[in-house]
Amino acid sequence: MKIHSIASTLAAFSLLIFFAGRPPGYQIGDTVATFKLRNVDGKMVSLSDYQSGKGLIVVFDCNTCPFSKAYNDRIQALNKKYEPQGFPLVAINANSPDLSPGDSFDNMVAQAKREKYDFPYLVDESQDVARAFGASNTPHVFVLKKAGNDFKVAYIGAIDNNSRDADAADKRYVEDAIQALLANKPVTTERTKAIGCGIKWKNV
Repeated sequence: MKIHSIASTLAAFSLLIFFAGRPPGYQIGDTVATFKLRNVDGKMVSLSDYQSGKGLIVVFDCNTCPFSKAYNDRIQALNKKYEPQGFPLVAINANSPDLSPGDSFDNMVAQAKREKYDFPYLVDESQDVARAFGASNTPHVFVLKKAGNDFKVAYIGAIDNNSRDADAADKRYVEDAIQALLANKPVTTERTKAIGCGIKWKNV
């Protein structure tokens, strides 16, 4: 075997080891690729639509998960509190309606209307965006901060440390992360475990 062939094989093997050891999806500090998804109002919403803000709260959510239902009021409260401060919220439903009929687009429209959502509720039909982010649960939160024209991941995980009772939570991870970013300070807790139902992935 020629030397250059051996070198190429070793390089490919090294890359395989690198990617095999790297968790799937975005990590803290990664730049998020733009995406465009359909909102419940039928319009397309893109990451580039938020260039004028300071960042974005991305929540992978759904209609049916008990954890999503428990966090629904808190998700709405996050948008009400931080959208005026430059960190609006976008919810994305990646559940396959074939596996979870309650998460069909029509049911998403009904959910947004019933709960009076004042933020986009997007459908990730291909599930490509959820895979790119590395989302695994509902709800699963990614706080993004603007860095020039880019959006970089600043926090990944749960909203707080009490899925059952908002008043009993004594760690509010998403709020703490955004408050730090607004104050130009480092985010103290950059990652937590997302607690919720697993995303219903398509059968492939």
